[in-house]
Amino acid sequence: MFTGLVLGCGRVAAMSRTGRETRLSITALFPLPDIVLGESIAVNGACLTVETAGKNAFSAYASAETLACTSLGSLKPGGTVNLERALRLSDRLGGHLVSGHVDCLAEVESVVAAGQSRIYRLKFPAEHGAMVVAKGSVALDGISLTVNDCGQDFLTVNIIPETQKATTISGWTPGTAVNMETDLIGKYVRRMLGPFLPGDGAGRSPAGMAAGGLTEDFLRGHGF
Repeated sequence: MFTGLVLGCGRVAAMSRTGRETRLSITALFPLPDIVLGESIAVNGACLTVETAGKNAFSAYASAETLACTSLGSLKPGGTVNLERALRLSDRLGGHLVSGHVDCLAEVESVVAAGQSRIYRLKFPAEHGAMVVAKGSVALDGISLTVNDCGQDFLTVNIIPETQKATTISGWTPGTAVNMETDLIGKYVRRMLGPFLPGDGAGRSPAGMAAGGLTEDFLRGHGF
């Protein structure tokens, strides 16, 4: 589990590809002490397991599934990535709950200056639109961000100077592919409410569902 508060950037030292899989060797560009074999480190928002560890450096394996769902496969030696170690239960939760399991790739559409900030607009597959809400949270390349505005297949975020300095986001340009993870709590809520939403995938509505669909009275009557 992570928070989306990036500790700093790392540099890809090497990539060893075998078929559809790869191993990444990464050197942190900041102090990263006491790396433990088997610990989880988020690399551009994707949770990876440390296989070997050295001073401010580690290697991790990325499976074919990970490469299919994330942008890690497009990394090259010398590239930079956002790094975050797993959350301790005693840590402050300064961002939001992030699992490190990427939902989809978003693509930067535009970057507009707004004072010292920058506003980024990104598009993403429309099937994830229900999980993105204005003023809600989203993780983009592992960075916990607040959604400014959104639609079924787009969102905008406002990036302050500190985030521009501390992460790879200042290098995003139109066309950049970004790992996107929607809000974890929202996913569980949607999953729980799924059986009570109009239509259950087979064209049926649950027994007792009002003709107008999901209502406050229906939720209250079913314990929500």
